[in-house]
Amino acid sequence: MDNKELLKLFQNAILLLVLTFVIVIYMIVMKIVPSVTNINSLSNDYKAAVEKQATLEKQYDSKKSALMQATNVDLTGGKDMYKPMDSGLDASSIVAGQFEDILAMLRANSVKARSVDYAYNPPEDEFVKGAGAKVSACQVTLQLVATYKNFENFMRDLYKHEHFLDISKIEIIPYEKNKTILLINCKISLYAKKV
Repeated sequence: MDNKELLKLFQNAILLLVLTFVIVIYMIVMKIVPSVTNINSLSNDYKAAVEKQATLEKQYDSKKSALMQATNVDLTGGKDMYKPMDSGLDASSIVAGQFEDILAMLRANSVKARSVDYAYNPPEDEFVKGAGAKVSACQVTLQLVATYKNFENFMRDLYKHEHFLDISKIEIIPYEKNKTILLINCKISLYAKKV
């Protein structure tokens, strides 16, 4: 073989290598571009959905506040809010009677309280936000231990309670060593009208 043939063979090999490289790059780009476009589209859709949710939440909060401030609308499901006899009491004194009712229900149903924590007039509560001048609230966080039946009876008593209250969270976990016993995290909001 002479030098011309070797040079032509070498040029063909280089051309084939460059062509293969270009095809591989093209295929990679064709795989990546649609994925990037899809990711951008999903990101834009997510941002739009988050903005829409925030707008709807603001509208909901404003409408709920307006309803709560209207005195002729019953938001308590037919139950009256607790109303103390004395006027001018602070939040803890106003809801103390209801708090005592909850503790009595626990005792009556043989439900053990591992811990009880409470917060008066929590700022995130919708009634406090909308009608804080007219309503006192107490958010009670309970850690309970009970059998299934005892907890069922306690929940039935809460449902039958004569005054309005809100059960905002119940988390039930069976005890590992004895599955007939429940470990319960419960959050209840008690409300009373200010007089």
